[in-house]
Amino acid sequence: METFQPSAVVLQCGADSLTGDRLGCFNLTVKGHGKCVEFVKKYNLPFLMVGGGGYTIRNVSRCWTYETSVALGCEIANELPYNDYFEYFGPDFKLHISPSNMSNQNTTEYLEKIKNRLFENLRMLPHAPGVQVQAIPEDAVNDESEDEDKVDKDERLPQTDKDKRIVPDNEFSDSEDEGEGGRRDNRSYKGGARKRPRLEKEPKAEEAKDELEVKAETTADKEETTSTKAGEDSKKETTATVA
Repeated sequence: METFQPSAVVLQCGADSLTGDRLGCFNLTVKGHGKCVEFVKKYNLPFLMVGGGGYTIRNVSRCWTYETSVALGCEIANELPYNDYFEYFGPDFKLHISPSNMSNQNTTEYLEKIKNRLFENLRMLPHAPGVQVQAIPEDAVNDESEDEDKVDKDERLPQTDKDKRIVPDNEFSDSEDEGEGGRRDNRSYKGGARKRPRLEKEPKAEEAKDELEVKAETTADKEETTSTKAGEDSKKETTATVA
């Protein structure tokens, strides 16, 4: 507390260190566990208590009930009041539990060694600077699509809106089983991909008129060329006859 000088404390009250826990190997009583809450409370800082481990449920309930009373500064009786789960706390139906006959192997020298090691580790760590916590704003909803009521139904949808309506084959649909072949659309519902017929655009009226005029001019030029050639051949034959 002196090294970091916090402005608030979050205290996790894991109860797997209580005596008689199914997984824990410690021998703490409920009162001994509550000493941690008393230690944090004496600093007069805002603190939040949260739950934690604990695998003997009736003892976890006892522990958190007592620690809540310690945090609030209230004294509660050792006799449990009757409730719907009263039978779970037998055979003594008391708030506090007795330690087991497990031998305490934590010698004074061992505990002092652990404490000195913890202080040494804290000394090597730089204290946390007083940085104000800034709230992270939520991600804005990126909705680029316009309201459907405002979209003109007579106008063609842009390609971006069309692409948003395409569902990839690897996405799940509402049905649980798509059957063999996966999802089917209007192109594959008959069992195979159907080729689209090639549509040839009909020429417009003006383009057709221009083509007819070009063809007529070409035909007239050919006829004129043929007539000129025939006249030249006739002149050649007349000249040959006179000669």
